[in-house]
Amino acid sequence: MKGLMMGAALLALMAGAVQAETLRFGYASNATPTKEAMAKFGDLVAEKTGGGVTVTFFPDGQLGGERELVEMVQGGLLDMTKVSGGLMESFSPVYGAFSMPYLFDDTAHFYRAMEDDAIMGPVYASTEGQGMVGLTYYDSGARSFYTAKKPVETVEDLKGLKIRVMQSPTSIEMVKMLGAAPIAMDQSEVYTSIQQGVLDGAENNEYALTVARHGEVAKYYSYDMHTRIPDIVLISTAALGRLTPEEQAAVREAARESTAFQKEAWTQATEAEKKTAAESFGVTYTYPDVAAFQKAVQPMYDALSETPEKQALVEKIRALAGQ
Repeated sequence: MKGLMMGAALLALMAGAVQAETLRFGYASNATPTKEAMAKFGDLVAEKTGGGVTVTFFPDGQLGGERELVEMVQGGLLDMTKVSGGLMESFSPVYGAFSMPYLFDDTAHFYRAMEDDAIMGPVYASTEGQGMVGLTYYDSGARSFYTAKKPVETVEDLKGLKIRVMQSPTSIEMVKMLGAAPIAMDQSEVYTSIQQGVLDGAENNEYALTVARHGEVAKYYSYDMHTRIPDIVLISTAALGRLTPEEQAAVREAARESTAFQKEAWTQATEAEKKTAAESFGVTYTYPDVAAFQKAVQPMYDALSETPEKQALVEKIRALAGQ
């Protein structure tokens, strides 16, 4: 009898091990605060589920660039990823709202919008029919132009420059409106393209200068701060379906808590990255008057009536300004 009881206990333990779920999370190259937040998410998931759900990471582009990672989540080959909201416009047009220039007045406005469930709930759910949904967002700072040969101090300085943008129709249109030639390519190709003169510059946050070492080939960073595009954490609907309701709730809670962690870490680290780019790479910062930039892209807002879903999201976000 004692042997049978021990055998039953062993089978129960083995069954528990079999039932434990592992979420496969792949991501491209990222700034340290965001990597730390994703690791924090994994720790929180294990803690909140008592080890019933764990997260295994495939970092730094091991499985491909951001588009490939999203497609892998779509196809069920990967459970989770973290990608730019700009790229997500290619999968759900409503995400294009976040690439609208000068949409957010400041960081506080950005946080208010991103943490409003009435605003973000429908956005996260917009890709459900494609087998994936959003879980949370991470701060990716404000995006500005950086260039190899001369600073961008006026709209005229952008005329004719070949500027890398994300694979986002809205970002492409913005750069065209400002008089430059947008070139959509993966982040991993930017360094060599600037070095070889295929690109004159790009647009991103300060971490691109240091993490991707673009400060070695692009010496001028111009704080026009045209967009604040969130990073989006995605999970496949198939992966969610493997989890119990309690586990799903734990994963969602862990995602929200990892966002709070990432926001604080991002704020603390950004100034250090800016200093490193200046001191180690010789990057010079300029601060153009953005009024002319805003005027140049106003036709994009005038044309929003052609995309009602995106227009509605833009209006909701703008309604939170100054609160």
